[in-house]
This record gives sequence, C-alpha cells and structure tokens, in this order.
Amino acid sequence: MIYRRKTYFVHTSIAEEFNDHFNKTLLPAQIRYGARLVGRWQVKKDRDTFEIFAIWEYDSLTIYKTIENKVKSDKEHVERVQNWYKRMGGRENLKKVFFSIDQDFMESTVLREKTILH
Repeated sequence: MIYRRKTYFVHTSIAEEFNDHFNKTLLPAQIRYGARLVGRWQVKKDRDTFEIFAIWEYDSLTIYKTIENKVKSDKEHVERVQNWYKRMGGRENLKKVFFSIDQDFMESTVLREKTILH
C-alpha cells in the first residue's frame, strides 16, 4: 500500500471555489478509475493563504500511474477541467492564486488493520 499526499497553497480568495471544483469535478473522476481518498483538509496559514491537502491510498505505485493515465485520457473529464480553467480566467490567471502544488508518496509505519482504514 502507498499513500499520496497532494498539497496546494492557495490564496484565500480561491479556496472555496477550488474545494467545490475538487468535489464536483476532480474527485468523481479519480474515484471512477479506482483512486481511494483517505481525506482532504485545509489549514489557514495566514491572512491570505490556505494549505489544502489530500491523502490518497493506492495498492501500488503502478496502480497509481494506471489510474492517473485513465483520468488524463478521459476526454469528458479533461474538458470539464479545461472549462473550469477558462471560467477562472485561464491557467495563467490561476498561477496568481495557486502559490504552489506539490505531491509526495508515503508508506505507512502502522499496519492498516490497526487504523480506521481497515
């Protein structure tokens, strides 16, 4: 089992819209192809910045790559994402409010059966 942590630092003005986009567009596509969301949280870092991060569970890195390829190949999903970019003023405009995006992969140090995930 591996876990992916995807982290966004975003301007507070975009947080609500981005969370809505995640729930309506990004999450359904991930789930459709087999991704398992452990949870998604946000922390207000300062007056202008939210840290928003999600933890995903995959059986292996190979499975993660397969799921990502399916999501990126889903033409209807890609179109929905591109329409969101357009509605938000384009990717260049979003760079002003998405300060950074990062992801890393982790392995648990506790057996899954010992967690609430079992």
